[in-house]
Amino acid sequence: MRQLLVDERQCRERFYDEVSDDTKAEFINGQVLMHSPATLEHLNSRRMLVKLLDTYVETHNLGLVLDEKCLICLNRNDYEPDVCFFGEKKAADIKKGQMKYPAPDFIVEVLSRTTEKNDRGVKFEDYASSGVREYWLVDTQHERIEQYEARGEEYHLVTNASKGSITSLTVKGFTIPIHAIFDRKANLAALRKLMA
Repeated sequence: MRQLLVDERQCRERFYDEVSDDTKAEFINGQVLMHSPATLEHLNSRRMLVKLLDTYVETHNLGLVLDEKCLICLNRNDYEPDVCFFGEKKAADIKKGQMKYPAPDFIVEVLSRTTEKNDRGVKFEDYASSGVREYWLVDTQHERIEQYEARGEEYHLVTNASKGSITSLTVKGFTIPIHAIFDRKANLAALRKLMA
């Protein structure tokens, strides 16, 4: 077992050396996983959520929003979540030139056919046990959001909805219509409201 962990550590160090900034890859359970290109729905939903969340966080000086190429380094695994939020305390420790990041306070993964198993499996467990207080799974096919809250080292479902609004448990005061993550007009209306 000890040798397996040593081998995994060496493989992880090679991953850090070889991964480039034009590649989306993750290190999960000793293996490098490359990501395939995303669908238009996936890209649009991620972009619309980032636009809303980042605008709100910047306007209220609440911390830092990063997306897609932010490498989150946990105990054994490294992930590149679709969207993540670091509250003021964690954001203050992030420096220029940094390429590896600690567990954020809030993560969003946009589900895809190739990533859903990990998003609901190893990431679900890893994020909860590493102190990620809030986790959203965005289903673009059914235009639905699942919102989870960490209680201890486990996630508990708070919201599973395709209508109405959703309020972040971590980003104080951040409430948006669920439809604003899937529809451009609704996104623009929500953005205007956040900036008012």
